[in-house]
Amino acid sequence: MTDSQKEERRKNRAIADEVYADFRRRQEERRLIERGWQLNMNFLSGNQYCDVNALGEIEEEDREYFWQERRVFNYIAPVVDTRCAKLSRIRPRLAVRAASDDEKDRQAAKLASAILSALNEDCDMDEVISRATTWSEACGTAFYKVIWDSYAGNGIGTTAEGTPLKEGRVKIVALSPFEIYPHSLSEETIENQPSIIHARAVSADDIFAAYGVRVRGRDIDEFARSPHSQPSHSASPALAGTRSVKHDSEIVIERYCRPNWQYPEGRLTIVAGGELLFDGDLPYKNGENGERGYPFIKQCCLPLAGGFFGTSVVDRLVPVQRAYNAVKNRKHEFMNRVSMGAIAVEEGSLDTDELTEDGLAPGKVLIYRQGGNPPEMLTLGTVPSEFTDEEQRLEEEFCRISGTNDYSQQANAFTSVTSATGLQLIMEQDDARLNVCCDQIKSALKKIGRHALRLYRQFAGTFRLLRYVGGNGELALTSFRGSDITSDDVVLEADSDLNLSPAQRRTVIYEMLDRGLFSDGQGRLSASVRNRLLSTLGYTGYTGARDMDELHRERCGRENAEMMAGRDAEVKDYDDHAVHIEEHTACLLGEKLDSEQEERICAHLNIHKSKLSEVKNDG
Repeated sequence: MTDSQKEERRKNRAIADEVYADFRRRQEERRLIERGWQLNMNFLSGNQYCDVNALGEIEEEDREYFWQERRVFNYIAPVVDTRCAKLSRIRPRLAVRAASDDEKDRQAAKLASAILSALNEDCDMDEVISRATTWSEACGTAFYKVIWDSYAGNGIGTTAEGTPLKEGRVKIVALSPFEIYPHSLSEETIENQPSIIHARAVSADDIFAAYGVRVRGRDIDEFARSPHSQPSHSASPALAGTRSVKHDSEIVIERYCRPNWQYPEGRLTIVAGGELLFDGDLPYKNGENGERGYPFIKQCCLPLAGGFFGTSVVDRLVPVQRAYNAVKNRKHEFMNRVSMGAIAVEEGSLDTDELTEDGLAPGKVLIYRQGGNPPEMLTLGTVPSEFTDEEQRLEEEFCRISGTNDYSQQANAFTSVTSATGLQLIMEQDDARLNVCCDQIKSALKKIGRHALRLYRQFAGTFRLLRYVGGNGELALTSFRGSDITSDDVVLEADSDLNLSPAQRRTVIYEMLDRGLFSDGQGRLSASVRNRLLSTLGYTGYTGARDMDELHRERCGRENAEMMAGRDAEVKDYDDHAVHIEEHTACLLGEKLDSEQEERICAHLNIHKSKLSEVKNDG
């Protein structure tokens, strides 16, 4: 090994040591926050007799008496299931708003919307969002990582070694909060963090395949990760029932630093097993105005003021769950005493060991000392009504805190409300408590769309084919390159209303149809609107009609592009001249054209007008 190689290895080792030191600091700073997540997951999975001790570790709570009931009556799990079911309605379609009324901008926005439509299917966005929502409901925060996968997509050839080449595409991954370590726990946004660490367990073979560096694998507990030391395998209640150990793996630490005066393009440093795997610029231009930024997007259950990580409803339900378990267990203990009884025995009158072991079985013969008093049952009365009252109050408190009332089980609570409108208002007010979570999901979706479009703009350099679902519900095919994506103003095309059930949404659509809100000026329902309505109502199989007006308008758009490029467009006999006149006139009014382009389009427009007048005269 030469001196230069030794010096380079020493520098790489120093960089790796600095990253490990930074990682350990961040681990220690958020240790108590992690214990809170682990406690939430324990309560969610049913291990509810544990707590965080004075040392900041989760420990099992001991019984005070051997006879104490310690059963778990898990009310948190169905509450979280109900919240996730309601939040699953939030799946709006993403669209891109045109930068202006210019035809090129409108076509670019249409292309970007098609890319997002295809992305929704390619990345299985419904599953990704559901997984992230499950994490945010349990721990308060979840993350999305939007990256470019060079090994995905359609094949475009092979290398000299015979390895297949792929065109690549965007990949979206849902991350748990256990994997993300911010620089500051008090900075609320990702963009303002000076740096972010993403640490995850990866098998040694995958590390070698990705970076060409062979590291020694070990067993890693994913929820008790440490960069160097071996994880403990003792019977700890840290994550009961969900403990996951990955074998022959190592912790890969990715530290992302945002652009600054020292690193104008940002910095990405990756280490694993004590080795430096990569050190260079941030890979993705996913920020505003083509700047490089973090590939992470945050989604909170309930944002916490002055904190990077949000809070969860489970945090608020844990004290109520403890009280509920205590009331139910004490109630059952009292019922056991009432049903089995308590026996008063005079000392020395009989064999108490036998009586303690066997109890008072039916038909049992008790032999007691002559002259002594026979055993007698003590009267304990009935179960106090306070147990039942407290149990009902705690159940109501679960609903008030979580915002998930079960109206079918609480019919008596609404006896004073006699109208359907009144019941609907009560349901809307209750579901409105989920609006904060809904806004978090919608905001994350829009950011995902922006990141995806910027990655396609950066990496889709050559022409590629795109298959997507068009506005009429049919599969469409188009081609594009990255430079064609000029707009990333992502909006929610069809916002999903949380307060409307599928049946209520159909009723609203039928009312709008009756009022003619979907009809054109002549009272007709176009094929594209009809297909969209059928898809919304859940009858996608009937969306077979093609919208002729929409096809003619697409042809007009191609003719406008040809004429603006300096080529003449031919007028066909099968053209709908009225539609062509309207579209070409809109192009003249909306586009910035030079005199030659304007003259060419006007000549083409006059031919359509003459053809239309001939058709009218013949009729």
